[in-house]
Amino acid sequence: MDKKIVSVRGAITAQNTVKSITECSVRLIDAIYLRNGISDDDVVNVTFSLTDDVTAFYPARAVREAGHNVPLFSTLEPKIDGALTSCIRVLVTCYSDKPVRNVYLNGARVLRPDLCAVYSVALDGPSGAGKSTVAKAVAKKLGITYLDTGALYRALGLKLINFSVPSDDPKAVEKCLKNVQVGIKYTDGVQSVLLDGEDVSGKIRTPEVSMAASNCSAIPYVREKLLSLQRDIAKSQSVILDGRDIGTVVLPESEFKFYLTASPEERARRRYEELKAKGEKVTFEGVLEDVNKRDKNDMTRKIAPLKKSYDAIEVNSDNMTADEVIDYVVGIIAEAL
Repeated sequence: MDKKIVSVRGAITAQNTVKSITECSVRLIDAIYLRNGISDDDVVNVTFSLTDDVTAFYPARAVREAGHNVPLFSTLEPKIDGALTSCIRVLVTCYSDKPVRNVYLNGARVLRPDLCAVYSVALDGPSGAGKSTVAKAVAKKLGITYLDTGALYRALGLKLINFSVPSDDPKAVEKCLKNVQVGIKYTDGVQSVLLDGEDVSGKIRTPEVSMAASNCSAIPYVREKLLSLQRDIAKSQSVILDGRDIGTVVLPESEFKFYLTASPEERARRRYEELKAKGEKVTFEGVLEDVNKRDKNDMTRKIAPLKKSYDAIEVNSDNMTADEVIDYVVGIIAEAL
């Protein structure tokens, strides 16, 4: 797609101090760049406007001093009774071939309730990166719904295994899953995965089911079957979803996107310890082989391969504890709300 000139709007509230105006202006521009996949090289000009109670410093100067080498301009808005106060607005004119993603942060979110009243968080990454652990904790801390998308695919994988159906045979898979019923149930905040009415939450975390889920998730019929369910839930309430293609395919308009990763060896070590704790007979070498095989399957499949979305924040957890990752993700989201 050829790039064309587009305009991206944004706004943020700030205190009338040099420090606050500086931090908020730079954060707003950085968020617009990230979510729209642009850089200084793409920008034609940036125009800031400020309510008349924000006069301690100019956003254009703050952004310039932060190192952005683009045409910048700041102006004061006329006073309007009833308008949002302490607000910095921006209009970024740029060249882009991507959908425009306007950005409203802090108190300025009230300006666009159509964009900000309900939000979604996309958490993608390879197998064993800790996505589910992080997503569940983030959901709890933010008071939003956690939708375990991987569990839905695992449930289908379990169905195929139960009926001895090859998980990489599209025709056989479609025939087996034609009338399957899969869904999510919440009881006292705890999620259960239902397969044909049965709670299979405790049966879908084995390596065998993981591989079946990975294989069948590459089949278009399977993906379409679950796609509408996930999107409908995300439209009705604030949610966090984890998977392989949440930010790229399932919910490409997610307001917050993260790509959680770690080295294959670190992910295998975590999975090995988890399985050993459950009493399963596994070897580290076997788990590592499974991790590498799943990575290859996920990254090379023709339909919705695993990849980092251009507007996702990458988090490498090799040297981070789960709590540190959780706090980092929550901090990024909470800062914008």
